[in-house]
Amino acid sequence: MRVSLKDVALHAGVSIKTVSNVVNDQPHVTPTMRARVQKSIDELGYRPNLTARHLRKGRTGIVALALPELGNPYFAELAAEVVDAAAEHDYTVLLDHTGGRRDQETLVSQGFRARVIDGLILSPIELEAEDLRERSAQVPLVLLGEREYDLPYDHISIDNVAAAREAVRHLISLGRREIAFLGARRGRSQPAYLRLRGWREALDAAGLVADHRLVAATDGWGHADGAAAMARLLDAGHRPDAVFAYNDLIAIGAMRVLSERGLRIPEDVAVVGFDDVVEGRFGAVTLTSVSPDKASIARMAVESVLSQLNGAPRHQARRIHAGYSLVQRESTLGRE
Repeated sequence: MRVSLKDVALHAGVSIKTVSNVVNDQPHVTPTMRARVQKSIDELGYRPNLTARHLRKGRTGIVALALPELGNPYFAELAAEVVDAAAEHDYTVLLDHTGGRRDQETLVSQGFRARVIDGLILSPIELEAEDLRERSAQVPLVLLGEREYDLPYDHISIDNVAAAREAVRHLISLGRREIAFLGARRGRSQPAYLRLRGWREALDAAGLVADHRLVAATDGWGHADGAAAMARLLDAGHRPDAVFAYNDLIAIGAMRVLSERGLRIPEDVAVVGFDDVVEGRFGAVTLTSVSPDKASIARMAVESVLSQLNGAPRHQARRIHAGYSLVQRESTLGRE
């Protein structure tokens, strides 16, 4: 049997309005009264009707999260963090998979779900600024990732150039001098460009040559792409003493090929990835990786949507940098 506000009010000996004020966390309730009502809520097992609460505010209680690759562990882990962050505010998350295609990203950004969502968190890959300039949907929009847009939307990312520099400096500090970059893109890809730029800047700062022959392009972001890129370098006669990969999946694919070719990690070739996905922590050789603060990214994205919904005054869109760290493991340090 469903417990109602009236049931809680009778149990606590207070008015329904008082119970409602406690449930909705209104400030004008004394600590004693709040504790009294909460005790009745706990004893009766009352659960608020979140749908009704949102509808009273003219909202659906749903935020959409649109990602390019749901099968990519990084995006799967990020999605879990967004779901948790939204739940803290009694919101449900609706997942959309764009496949990183411009047409799908445009469709999502233009608000084809506008009637069923209160806001949109979008991680674009191919979407262009002109696509967003034509946006007519009124639901709040927050952008994730590394594409640069001079547009009036909050944009949350990490500093990819600085993170890449730190990763390569780590390799240089270990005495590595022939450092390859795996994951440059044949087409447009700002994240890949930014991480390649960080690779180049770190080498330049150390007085080392940024050898273009050690830059391997890939068509995708997966294990097979990393394996193929590593094989091409080795087959061309280029044997780096370190690899910095665009992401962990590319790094893991490269490590497989290195092992098959009889090269030891990290003794012969040290490897650093990017994203710090769970898979990299449990391989035969654990992976050193740049670890974005996924929980912080998720929290700030949800808070941005809710801030816009609640009418917070906004003078300009914000470019928000989340934190990151370089987690050092066996692929660069070896086993103790």
